[in-house]
Amino acid sequence: MIVEPRREARRSTLALLAASLRPEHWTKNLLLFAGLVFGGRLREPDAVLAALAAFVIFCALSGALYMVNDISDRDADRRHPLKQARPIASGALPTATAGWTAGALVAGATAGAWALGPMVAAVAAAYALLLLLYSTTLKHIVIVDVLVIAGGFVLRAVAGAIAVDVPIGSWLLACTTLLALFLALSKRRHELVLLGDGAVTHRPSLEDYSPYLLDQMIAVVTASTVIAYTVFATSTDTAERLGTPRLGFTIPFVLYGIFRYLYLVHQKRGGGSPTALLLTDRPLLACVVLWGTTVVALMYSPLGH
Repeated sequence: MIVEPRREARRSTLALLAASLRPEHWTKNLLLFAGLVFGGRLREPDAVLAALAAFVIFCALSGALYMVNDISDRDADRRHPLKQARPIASGALPTATAGWTAGALVAGATAGAWALGPMVAAVAAAYALLLLLYSTTLKHIVIVDVLVIAGGFVLRAVAGAIAVDVPIGSWLLACTTLLALFLALSKRRHELVLLGDGAVTHRPSLEDYSPYLLDQMIAVVTASTVIAYTVFATSTDTAERLGTPRLGFTIPFVLYGIFRYLYLVHQKRGGGSPTALLLTDRPLLACVVLWGTTVVALMYSPLGH
């Protein structure tokens, strides 16, 4: 009679830990496969396994850092209409349990990264340090906060390229940075609109933002993202390096995806969680899948030649 409650308690703790790792956000780590795909190594089993290993390592690492961030933000999250339900903010998951789990995951991820190579471990360490600084200090500094978020995306792409031993393309970094800024600025706008007068209480840096300022920044980044991807997709250098002159056919997907996201941000008051939008909005999800499928088809089949 006593065993069942204990088992139920263990299951509950595990479920709370799993929720705090935010596995729904691990889709951001799909950027680690960019080097595999655009580096032309998708058909090589060893490279695929290395990319998968890097993906698992960064899922563990990012999950642990999400948990650290929730520990740091637990008081502010309790005043947020959505974040107050998180396990740590609600008090359902003890901070000590979350802290020990995060530490173990960071240690395991670091060991796994080192097994893939010293450079992968160095990038993983830089990613962890950057996100820790974000959780403690940098997220309170206007503009720097969104640049740090973008930096986390870039480091993912860099780690993926290093793991499969392909050159880190400058256009890949540029497009990744701009797209990440677009998502981060949209997230700040959503927070500002959602929280209203309570925005500054939740995140002090929001005092220095306004919807108009963020809309101006988003407009600049949106145009820059479209231009950068268009130049990348249509350049002769890209055609020679990737083996296809037809990557320009993917530009309509990029345009629709960005415009759809802006529509959701402005008309549906979305943008608080890019992952949630991607997984719940079918047109946006279909656009991303079609873009990825088209890229692979153009690069790895006779269609692109």
